[in-house]
Amino acid sequence: MVREYRLPDVGEGVAEGEIVRWLVEPGDAVEEDQPIAEVETDKAMVDLPAPVDGSIRELHAEEGDIVPVGDVVVTFDIEGEDDTDATGGEPDDSDEETEIASDDGAEPAPGDSPDAGSEVPDGRVFASPSIRREARQAGVDIGEIEGSGPGGWITAADIQQAASSGEQASPAVPDESAVEEGAGAASEPSGPAPQQTVADTGTIGSDADSAAADRDRTLAAPATRRVAREEDVDLNAVPAVEQRDGEAFVTADAVREYAAAQQVAQEADAAAVTGAGSGTEAASGDTREPYRGVRRAIGEAMETAKYTAPHVTHHDTADVTELVATRKRLAAEAEERGIRLTYTPFVMKAVAVALNEHPILNAQLDEEAEEIVKRGEYNLGVATDTEAGLMVPVVEDVDHKGLLELASETNELAQKARERSIEPAELQGGTFTITNVGVIGGEYATPIINHPEVAILALGAIKERPRVHEGEVVPRETLPLSLSIDHRVVDGADAARFTNRVIELLEEPSLLLLE
Repeated sequence: MVREYRLPDVGEGVAEGEIVRWLVEPGDAVEEDQPIAEVETDKAMVDLPAPVDGSIRELHAEEGDIVPVGDVVVTFDIEGEDDTDATGGEPDDSDEETEIASDDGAEPAPGDSPDAGSEVPDGRVFASPSIRREARQAGVDIGEIEGSGPGGWITAADIQQAASSGEQASPAVPDESAVEEGAGAASEPSGPAPQQTVADTGTIGSDADSAAADRDRTLAAPATRRVAREEDVDLNAVPAVEQRDGEAFVTADAVREYAAAQQVAQEADAAAVTGAGSGTEAASGDTREPYRGVRRAIGEAMETAKYTAPHVTHHDTADVTELVATRKRLAAEAEERGIRLTYTPFVMKAVAVALNEHPILNAQLDEEAEEIVKRGEYNLGVATDTEAGLMVPVVEDVDHKGLLELASETNELAQKARERSIEPAELQGGTFTITNVGVIGGEYATPIINHPEVAILALGAIKERPRVHEGEVVPRETLPLSLSIDHRVVDGADAARFTNRVIELLEEPSLLLLE
C-alpha cells in the first residue's frame, strides 16, 4: 500500500518549512519515528520523523524547496500491503479530495477575504500568514498576484509591487459612462474635488507630458480607462494633455506613451539591480542569498515590533565593581560543578526581581481585547547570536531558580540554538528579553522589543571606565544598560524606576541572595 505523508505543523502554527536535507533516499527502509529529513521553519530546525514502518517510494520535494504545511513530501510503501490497494499516488483520505475539489471549483463567495485566493488558476495561493496580513493591510488581493518566490510563493515584494501598481483588492469596476473619474476612484475619498495644479481651462502645456503626475482625480473616456487597465497604469499618474470642466483629462495615447516610458524605466531599474549587461555584479563580487527561514522570521518580527510599538530607549550605567569581584569568586566554584558562570544569570535574577516590583514591564498589550496583560510568570528570553541569525531561547520561571541553575539552563539553551537543535517550544513564552551586545563590543544600543513583550534590556560591555567614587575619579567596572520600552504601555518614569532597581541589585549583588 502506498502511504502519502504530508508536511505536518512541525512548529507551533508554522505555515511552511524548507527541506534542508533529506536523510533517506527512494528505496530506503525506514522505521516509525526515524528522522527522514531536516526541516527549517521560521522558528527552528527540526527533524521530520517517518510516520510508519515501510520504505521510501518517492521524495516529493528537493533540498532547498519550501513546502507548505499539508503538502505531500514523501510517499511510503507499506510492507505487507498489496499494491493493488494503493491509491497510485493519489491521496487516500477524504480531506485531500475535499481540498482539491474545493480548490478547483469553488468561486469565491461575495465578501470573501482577499486571501481566499480562489481565482488563481489552480486554486492555490502560497503565502505565509504574515504576507497575507500584509496584503490585507495594503488592500491587495493576493489571489490576483503571481508569486515570484520559490514554487510560486508570494513575497512581500510582490505585495508592494501590486499595491504600488494599483492591483487593489477592491472589485470596484469603473462606470464606463461618457467621461468620468479616473482609475483611482476605488480608493478616492468622497467630498469636494481636490485641488489641481493645472490651469482652469484649455490645453495643458506639452511640458506636462515629460513627468509623471500625482493627482487625486482624473477625467478620461471609457476607452481610455480600458487601455489603462490593460496597460496596468494608474490614470492619476499619467501626465494630462488637457482640461475639461477644470479637471485634468488624459487620452488613450497618453496612457500608452506613459506605459511605454514606465516599461523602459522598470527595465533600466532591473538592469541596475542585477548588473545585467554591465558586469557590475561580477566586478563588485555581489552575492545573493534567499531571504527566508529564520532570517526572514527575524526580519518580519523586527518589522512588526518596530512599526507596532512606539519605542523609547532609556540609557543608564551600573557600577558593577562588586559584581565583577563576586562573579570571579563564584566562577571557580561553578567550574568545579561543570558550569560556566557568566554575568548573565546575575542580570537575569536582578531583572526578575525588578519585574516583580514593576509588573508593567512584564506585560503584553492585547490590542484586540484592548487590555494590558501583566504576566504572572517571569520567563526571560536571552538573545543568542547564531549563524542562522538572532534567536531567543526562553528560560522559564527565572524567579524560582538559583544562579547556577540559571547559568546551566541558559548555557544549554544557547548551545542548542547555535546548533539549531533547539525545540520551537523553547523559543516561545517569553515575557521579557535580555540581549548582551557587550559580548561582541559596544556600550549602548537601541534594542527592538521582542513583540508582543513591552520591554527589552541590552547589556553593553563591562569594562573599567572613569567614575566618581567616594569623591574621587577612579577606574571602576561599569556596565552600560539600554532599556527599550513600548511607550503605549510603559512610561519613561516606569523605565527609569525599573532600571534603578536593576542597577541597585547589580551594584550590590549580595542583595540577590535574599531573593
